[in-house]
Amino acid sequence: MSFRASILTLFPGMFPGPLGDSLAGRALREGRWSLEAIDIRGFATDRHRTVDDTPFGGGAGMVLRPDVVDAALAASQDGRPTIFLTPRGRPLTQGLVRDLAAGPGAVLLCGRYEGIDQRVIEARGLIEVSIGDYVLSGGELAALVLLDACARLLPGVMGAAESAAEESFAAGGQDHLLEYPHYTRPAEWQGRAVPAVLLSGHHAEVARWRRAEAERITKERRPDLWVRHCAAAAAMDGRPVPA
Repeated sequence: MSFRASILTLFPGMFPGPLGDSLAGRALREGRWSLEAIDIRGFATDRHRTVDDTPFGGGAGMVLRPDVVDAALAASQDGRPTIFLTPRGRPLTQGLVRDLAAGPGAVLLCGRYEGIDQRVIEARGLIEVSIGDYVLSGGELAALVLLDACARLLPGVMGAAESAAEESFAAGGQDHLLEYPHYTRPAEWQGRAVPAVLLSGHHAEVARWRRAEAERITKERRPDLWVRHCAAAAAMDGRPVPA
């Protein structure tokens, strides 16, 4: 069974968007996964197709109505994880992406305006997910990010399994480390030479250099990941976990 994605949105024309190109697009055409964009407005019951209303308690903006959103969810939920893209959600991580990619797919709810009524989040058991500490106009771009991350991990989508295994955040690969730098021809460009070790043909030395670079970059740029990496390494070795 292929990975199935259902997007609940007020702007179905935004899909597949960039997901129709490159690896994700080719996999979509090959039937390795499927995508349907469902217009939330189609579940409104009045002649104006109203989907939002003013918030109780006052304040700026509008809130998506629970009855309309619930009807859209009722027509889409079938056991797949249902995710609401929101800045207040749990961070989207490679671990979550791997779990989703290994399953039957997901239903993705894209909010707009000030968000959706809390009651439908609770009633439908929505998983709230954020792609970062910033605010977008709606959940559609976040849905594209999540689905691109999932699609590339589906069987047969990437050309070489090693590519995914050695990336930043890869399980069993760089174990909390960011990816090492890459180089290709020409060996010298604008006075900048490729590190000599990469031209040596000595695979063990290349592996050591890449590991050292991954550690250096992670320590410099993501101290939070570096702490996790050190803790994981200490736990594997049976050493006390660093404070």
